[in-house]
Amino acid sequence: MSREMTTPVQYLKGVGPDRQPLLEKLGLKVARDLIFFFPRTYQQVSTVRSVRDVEEGQTATLQGVIEEVGAGDTWGSILVRQGEDYIRAVWFNQPFMVKRFQRGQTVALTGVVKRQQIRWEMRHPKADVVEPQDIEEGRDLLPVYPLTEGLKQSQIRRIVKSAVEEFLEQVEEVLPERVIEEHELLSIHQAISQIHWPEDEQQLQRARHRLVFQELLVLQLALAMRRHATQSAQRAMALPGSTRIDARIRRLFPFSFTACQEQAIREIGMDLSRTVPMNRLLQGDVGTGKTIVATYAMLVAVANGAQAALMVPNEVLAQQHLRTLNKALTNAHVRIGLLTGGASVVERRQFVAAAGTGELDIVIGTHAILQNDVQFANLGLVVIDEQHKFGVRQRAQLRASGEEPHYLVMTATPIPRTVAMTEFGDLEISTLRTVPPGRQNVYTYIAESSQREQWWDFFRKKLSEGRQGFVVTPVIDGADYDGQPDIPPGGNTNGGGRTNDSDSGSGGSGSETETCGPPSHLVGVEQTYERLANGELEAYCIDVLHGRMSATEKAHVMQKFVEGETQVLIATSVVEVGIDVPNATLMTIENGERFGLAQLHQMRGRVRRGAFPGYVCIFHDAQTPAALDRLMALETTADGFELAEIDYRLRGPGDLMGTRQHGLPPLRIADLTRDGGELALAREVARRIVENDPDLQADDMARLRRMVLVRYAHALELANVG
Repeated sequence: MSREMTTPVQYLKGVGPDRQPLLEKLGLKVARDLIFFFPRTYQQVSTVRSVRDVEEGQTATLQGVIEEVGAGDTWGSILVRQGEDYIRAVWFNQPFMVKRFQRGQTVALTGVVKRQQIRWEMRHPKADVVEPQDIEEGRDLLPVYPLTEGLKQSQIRRIVKSAVEEFLEQVEEVLPERVIEEHELLSIHQAISQIHWPEDEQQLQRARHRLVFQELLVLQLALAMRRHATQSAQRAMALPGSTRIDARIRRLFPFSFTACQEQAIREIGMDLSRTVPMNRLLQGDVGTGKTIVATYAMLVAVANGAQAALMVPNEVLAQQHLRTLNKALTNAHVRIGLLTGGASVVERRQFVAAAGTGELDIVIGTHAILQNDVQFANLGLVVIDEQHKFGVRQRAQLRASGEEPHYLVMTATPIPRTVAMTEFGDLEISTLRTVPPGRQNVYTYIAESSQREQWWDFFRKKLSEGRQGFVVTPVIDGADYDGQPDIPPGGNTNGGGRTNDSDSGSGGSGSETETCGPPSHLVGVEQTYERLANGELEAYCIDVLHGRMSATEKAHVMQKFVEGETQVLIATSVVEVGIDVPNATLMTIENGERFGLAQLHQMRGRVRRGAFPGYVCIFHDAQTPAALDRLMALETTADGFELAEIDYRLRGPGDLMGTRQHGLPPLRIADLTRDGGELALAREVARRIVENDPDLQADDMARLRRMVLVRYAHALELANVG
């Protein structure tokens, strides 16, 4: 009697009750899991060389038997015999590398060969244990699977191979024959067989292409179906522009828009004029004028008799937007209201009443406007600033509070191209890359503690010339740091893991806590204030700003800084976005390794707002070359889009852009850092399919439709809000 793919692994050949717990640690519970447990890499058996044939400086793969295993305090090595010849593999500063090797094992070494006295040597080679039965297979490429302690590579190879041989024919072919033929794809059975035990490199690449394409096609179909369903089923108020409205709005701005802003305004205007809800992402580098574009869109809504809501992640940014809009709209008859978590009971009651009766045209608020008591008379447009700091379901609460509004979500963290096509694949995207004329350069320096005196001399010199500056630390109090975000009084954690009006340094921009020293190394706001007030900056007026302060305290501190009364502001990453003080041209960042690359780029954008050049010095305690490389990219790159791609390549998808808030299941085999070609192809194929068959109702689409719904129906329930 044939068994099903749901057979528990315990009952499969080579497993049993002893190995079952080991496989479950790898997420392998039933036979189907083993079939789709793809190798992480491959051993190239065919490239094995003879020790006698190698040359100095040559990269080679050599295979032999381990004769000796040795380790010291700072090194580890193995002596490998190949017939009558020997080669030593050495790992300096990594003695732990040899713990997995034993005398008598066959090992394959790949690395650069060097002559060391009378013997050949490889330093820091790639090393894999090779089982005799694997060699006897006679294949050029051997799969290398992820392991857990207690499980050998040879064992998992045999278990997976046995499962594939027994259950492969039960795997459904979900792609229609027309798609397979058009794109010359392997069948699903060929692809699975070749991904585990490839005949050669060409077949391996064909197998991987088929499986990656299928995985990304399923995702892109889900996004395309969601977008089509949203546009077909939902209706919004049409908010058309006109020549008269355009002229009235432009008179409020004493400057010309950049070409990128003009293009974004046209795209947004077309969306607003339709009865299909706009669902657009506005992304732009630091200082490219996203707020100007958003203000234009809100004024179009107001001109049509609708209300507009601007949601921001913290009170400091909310106050900043209020000041900016009040200044820009001095000569306009637009009524603006503000609601944050720090509002009094009376202030909140007055806001709720004014929003509900339509007395307010534009409302600015933090998570506080998401409460059930906040209703709008005629909400036509919602603008979300720094969208990755809001959970998906939170953003939907405004949508559910009345008639369907148009949505414009903004991010000052440029999105890597492949992320834009997946995590934001159901949004239209407008991009701002051009900085308005007159903006000055920012000079960035990555420094060590030995350079502090030189930096503070320069910092004081610029303060004496009349400039202002920031000092940014990752936490409020380093001595009390317990690994938790900076949570202000009364803050409530939202669905995305952020806190109400929080300014934690571990936000959606991505902190890098694994690359630095223990918590005791962190520099906090309070300690920094004490040190600078009694040391390097004792002659200057300094103040502090962080998330534990009340709304009134924050507003008072910012007002003094804006007016120039305070010369230096010591803060957490609350200054990451929205702080607009043109005279502030200096920034010192402590523990720079604790911040994400995009976050650091955002913070340095605070010192390029005026007519003077900006200067940023980032002190760090990076413990790995990768962490230092990320920081050094800031010194050489000023383009936020380029930095986003660098950050993405170095760190992978992970939490970049707060993607875990989006709720998409992880990809099994596709790698967005290298599979951009397959992603673009899948997106185009999905677009064509959904245009002709929005619900995948064609007979040959039934299995593919089922896979799309099983994998993404729940996750994408609310994807249309970003």
